[in-house]
Amino acid sequence: MVNPFVSITATVISLYIWLLIASVVLSWLVSFNVVNTSNRFVYVVGDFLYRITEPALRPIRRYIPDLGGLDISPIVLILLLTFLENALFYYLA
Repeated sequence: MVNPFVSITATVISLYIWLLIASVVLSWLVSFNVVNTSNRFVYVVGDFLYRITEPALRPIRRYIPDLGGLDISPIVLILLLTFLENALFYYLA
């Protein structure tokens, strides 16, 4: 039987990982001019994803060296969140 706290926390972590992935994909689509931010829906979704993911990505970007146009901070955050999720299940479940 899994602790309800662990289950809810794991669900929130998984949802946040999916939001990170959606943010990265949307930034690529905007960067390659597949979607346009002048579209109101695209702007609102992009702004929401930016406001949700940027507070967690900003501290990571301070410590990762500049790799040109490549931003690996979402990958680092996804790895950290996956580690946290696995640690929750291992130690608390």
